Amino acid sequence: MEANIAVPSEKKPTWGGGGVKPFGASYGKMMMWFFIVSDALTFSGFLAAYGLTRFKFIDSWPIADEVFTHIPFIHGEFPMYYVAFMTFILIFSSVTMVLAVDAGHKMNKKKVTWYLFATIIGGLIFVGSQAWEWKTFIKGSYGAVKTTDGKILQFAQQTGVDDDGKPIYKQIALADFVVGDRGDHTVEHSRKNGLWFESGESVSQYSIPQIIASYEANPNIQIRSEKIDLSTKKKIVLSRDKGAQELAKGKLVVEGANLEVNEYGNTIFADFFFFITGFHGFHVFSGIVINIIIFFNVILGTYERRGHYEMVEKVGLYWHFVDLVWVFVFTFFYLV
Repeated sequence: MEANIAVPSEKKPTWGGGGVKPFGASYGKMMMWFFIVSDALTFSGFLAAYGLTRFKFIDSWPIADEVFTHIPFIHGEFPMYYVAFMTFILIFSSVTMVLAVDAGHKMNKKKVTWYLFATIIGGLIFVGSQAWEWKTFIKGSYGAVKTTDGKILQFAQQTGVDDDGKPIYKQIALADFVVGDRGDHTVEHSRKNGLWFESGESVSQYSIPQIIASYEANPNIQIRSEKIDLSTKKKIVLSRDKGAQELAKGKLVVEGANLEVNEYGNTIFADFFFFITGFHGFHVFSGIVINIIIFFNVILGTYERRGHYEMVEKVGLYWHFVDLVWVFVFTFFYLV
């Protein structure tokens, strides 16, 4: 008995960079789009969680204009200026990437090289700026006191009155009014002052009794709560007596922000800030590394020999995605 075996008259190639191209895109480009869509869903989940959490704690959420006020090497308060500069640099790097892709379509190696180089420089400036912003955020600007019931007490001073005759307060740092010494013998543990060294939490240069004494001695100092008056979008300033009562419950001097305490207000803000901006920063850093590899391939003439610069275009898709994500991060964290 003979078996009938069907033999295909023509073997069709599987889709692996050749053959039929769905949507007219190559295999590599389609895979980049799949990655971008999946990563976009990840960022969407993070930002949605941030939005829901902020809505839940909206009355104690830090005010961005009071947190991000620094510019490197310049003293003073410039709310959002440096963040706006970072955003401009990243968006501009997206423009240079578009120009690099366009030059690749025209097989212009020289222009691709220069535009890719400009994109890399823009990415490095952004990542460096973000690292500096992290350092500033961790170090803190003013200092605050955390009470036994978990409240954050900040300090302010009246600078004038508004058109309605209501006082205008400006937050001040502990160094602006705290005087005297700590009043105790607490010493930060270091390699120099102990036989056995163990890492531990840093000790503030101020103590709770020292802050209380300085507050009581200076009637111009007011305490403001982490709570926000939703009608005015400003922190609630306590009366002198109420402030003294709250300050008496102080247990910890907070300087800066980390995953446990935050001098600017709700600690969850710092958690989200480090996680989401760090996750985005990792994407930018990864893009820089990939761009550097592509940059050297362009110089070596790899894509000239291939007859196309599609790899530049695929990396460009990723870079544009990273820029677009930052627009949403910038909006959620700094503008809303």
